[in-house]
Amino acid sequence: MRQMSKTETVLFLVGGLLMVVGAGCFAFMWQRSIACWVFMVGAVLFTVMQAMQTYSGQSLVIRRLKRIQALAGIFFIIAAILMVDADRHFLLPLFTGKAGYINYITYIYNKWVVVLLIAAVLEVYTTHRLSSELAKEKKA
Repeated sequence: MRQMSKTETVLFLVGGLLMVVGAGCFAFMWQRSIACWVFMVGAVLFTVMQAMQTYSGQSLVIRRLKRIQALAGIFFIIAAILMVDADRHFLLPLFTGKAGYINYITYIYNKWVVVLLIAAVLEVYTTHRLSSELAKEKKA
């Protein structure tokens, strides 16, 4: 696995920190209009830096785990978009008709929490599995 440079590592850690701060502030209703954008910047930084850490080996398990990690990154970005929507309601005009607002509340509003939970579980799983698989590969 390609090692990140010091700058990339710092950006990766800053992205993760911004995601935690943004999600925490948004969930606890503190500066929601700023917190959603903080989370968005963190999610993009985290995902891009993680995607830049490529694997060039032959292990199918590690390749699969990197693809799952990429999926988790996509879910982080989707969660960020849904978080911004929870504050700005920019997807609401897509729901028109008799039950438009009710459908918006049912299917979109505050669903960022579910997407973020899925992304976090995938990220934790792949991080732990990748470290053990890379250790196995190093020994062999």
